[in-house]
Amino acid sequence: MDITFDQLRYTYASGVEALRGVSLAVPTGQRLAIVGQNGAGKTTLVRHLNGIFRPTSGTVRIGDWTTTDKQIAELSARVGYVFQNPDEQLFARTVRADVAFGPKNLGFDEQRASELVDAALARTALTREADAHPHHLSLSERKRVAIAAVLAMDTPIVVLDEPTTGQDERGVRMVASITNELAAEGRTVIAITHDMDFAAENFERVIVMAQGEVHADGEPGEVFSHTDALAKAAVEPPQLMRLARELGWRAHPLTVESFVAQLAKKPQ
Repeated sequence: MDITFDQLRYTYASGVEALRGVSLAVPTGQRLAIVGQNGAGKTTLVRHLNGIFRPTSGTVRIGDWTTTDKQIAELSARVGYVFQNPDEQLFARTVRADVAFGPKNLGFDEQRASELVDAALARTALTREADAHPHHLSLSERKRVAIAAVLAMDTPIVVLDEPTTGQDERGVRMVASITNELAAEGRTVIAITHDMDFAAENFERVIVMAQGEVHADGEPGEVFSHTDALAKAAVEPPQLMRLARELGWRAHPLTVESFVAQLAKKPQ
């Protein structure tokens, strides 16, 4: 289920050109983080995957499908999309009903749908809240309900728009664990995020966007060392890389483990 963006351009009705000839290939099972300031084109790009937006020119392919040939309902069987604002996604009277909507809508039989819902609730630590009204929960919990609703759809591609927004440390660790579990299952995970630490620690590939274009693309260590691209996108490297730079290190640790390992090498 590879994804291909080929010379994708998108212009809003207002005349603003949000994407300016973006070409990317995302292989099956990859963990990809897209970073950049607001208005860079990140969300516009990924919303082409579920048919919310259609290309002004260029093409988007998901496996053997071209998105312009498919309806949103069809694309939802391949791409599960977690919105940045969970309140745009949640509508049912209970958490369980919200999570169950996707698998039922995809035509799964009752037993499979129930199993997927139970597993998604457990994965997001929401089993005890299953009968609660979603809008009686905190923002962090509502975000996890939205994630559970997509997990229950069992799609080969999962898109997370700002998944760590409103999450405490426990919530961030949970989202990171889910991301890595999905990748281990062979699913593609794409995240839009302003959390550079989350991107660096949990994704094998990072793309930097600014003004509707890709300015850097590669492994986290490489991309976050690309100072010109980061400056154009108005983002900073992860905090451990910034600390290492202030300490005068030539190494660029991305995780606590790599930072501690590098620190141990330094003479006392």
